[in-house]
Amino acid sequence: MHEYTSQIRTWGLTCPGFPEEVSRARRWTRDILRGSPLADDAELIVSELSANAILHTASGQASGRFHLALAVSPQVIALSVTDDGGTDSAPKVEHPGEDAVHGRGLGMVSAIAHRVVVHDSHGGYTVTAELFTQPRPGGRPC
Repeated sequence: MHEYTSQIRTWGLTCPGFPEEVSRARRWTRDILRGSPLADDAELIVSELSANAILHTASGQASGRFHLALAVSPQVIALSVTDDGGTDSAPKVEHPGEDAVHGRGLGMVSAIAHRVVVHDSHGGYTVTAELFTQPRPGGRPC
């Protein structure tokens, strides 16, 4: 491999904060990861994180937007969604009651991904979910 060539590939997409853009985010993810055994999990994660940005932050308001980033290496697929902010608290896993309509998305993402990280990002938050491609010795995920 040439010294200036990386094994990490990255993509980015900025979407207006309309609900129909969630399906666009899913298609974009599916197209990039076509053939990967982790494509279905990645598509579900992007769907949940994008919907959360639109529903719970300024991304879903007039002129709002959210940004997707996808990085793929031989070891990990990292999916990040950055929102426009407008909320006082960072995204967190909630434990809603049986009758609750919302509140399960980030918990589902946390159950699927090997690691989920939330951090401040220019007035909003970025949620990154990682799917490890290589098992640890002994068969456990990295």
